[in-house]
Amino acid sequence: MPSNSYNEVISWLFEQFPSYQNIGAVAYKPDLGNIRELCGFLNHPEKDLRFIHVAGTNGKGSVSSMLASILTESGQKTGLFTSPHIIDFRERIRINGEMIPEMDVVAFCNRIKSHNWDNAPSFFEITFAMALWYFREQGTTLCVIETGLGGRLDATNIITPMVSVITNISLEHTQFLGNTLAEIAREKAGIIKSKTPVIIGEGTAETATVFQQFSKELSAPLIDCTELPDNHNYQVPLLGIYQQNNLKTVLQTLHVLDSLGIWVTDNQIKSGLLNLYPNTGFMGRMQIIGNEPLTILDVSHNEDGVVKTIASVKAMSRGRMHIIYGTSSDKDYATIVSHFPSDADINFCTFRNQRSLSVKEFEKFNEGSSTDHPVFQDLKTALTNVKARANKEDVILIFGSFFLIADFF
Repeated sequence: MPSNSYNEVISWLFEQFPSYQNIGAVAYKPDLGNIRELCGFLNHPEKDLRFIHVAGTNGKGSVSSMLASILTESGQKTGLFTSPHIIDFRERIRINGEMIPEMDVVAFCNRIKSHNWDNAPSFFEITFAMALWYFREQGTTLCVIETGLGGRLDATNIITPMVSVITNISLEHTQFLGNTLAEIAREKAGIIKSKTPVIIGEGTAETATVFQQFSKELSAPLIDCTELPDNHNYQVPLLGIYQQNNLKTVLQTLHVLDSLGIWVTDNQIKSGLLNLYPNTGFMGRMQIIGNEPLTILDVSHNEDGVVKTIASVKAMSRGRMHIIYGTSSDKDYATIVSHFPSDADINFCTFRNQRSLSVKEFEKFNEGSSTDHPVFQDLKTALTNVKARANKEDVILIFGSFFLIADFF
């Protein structure tokens, strides 16, 4: 039966089809069959659009959003597809910063619900198909697409981009992508297309061999940003030392687009960076939410991202670091916690989503590691408690799962 309410169709999306955001690993479907069927049902919107495809372990959200903002400033009608969302499902699908209207979400979901599918498509597959349909309906001129998980078998890999971007490779989702950097690189390299330029943001000797092999086999021009000089002419609106690497990746992508007839001026790049938040709704990445003490939100949740975030926060800290950390139960949280500074005030916190590591599991971790870090059941209580102990010159870092950050808003 058709739904008239936005809340009803969002509930249907999460309840009727498997969602990685809600249930984790069992929702992962390593196959492109469903998205092909969905796109066929929609008369193949992916064939009528131009794309930039962005994959990577960390930084793909930052790179995607910076690119989309700059392209918007250059006059492109720019579609942006990202995941996951923090507050509202519609954050995933934007054009020039504006989220897809609720009425369009309702109309699309009702259309999908009315069809008799041989195999139920996943939450992510439906969401990406919705983005393609909406971008075509609205006449976007260029779309920036962030992969969901991996690359080769990610639903977004149905597209044929003008340029592919792989930000970096580190260990993540090893149960799906592989246990070594080379194995994960092969999955990410799956977005490389024949004779299509591919940009590598950060690499290692182990991953470079993989990318070079794919590039050679597909006659895809390979641009390695690690071999390029730093560019200090632009101000990145995002905190974090690592954002300079992301900016270098963005600038090199723009250089490739220039060779393909999509021109962006120096002033448009500056405006795009300056207007990143209104043009993309980007949030939760080293986002300052308070001062005295400096309070920062960040969605770093894998080992490489956590190490980089902590290094950046330490570099700007004048006093003690207070950490409020929340994680999903399927993450290697013991390894992540081992990277926390030994002199930091460490606090654990659960979040509302069902995938949260529980209070009992945090307490069990404390027992096993002979620590006594406070465990809080909600972020508001944790933050109030930590603020009461912190000095004005200290820094409070709230980070981990997207779901923990969502609980703040």
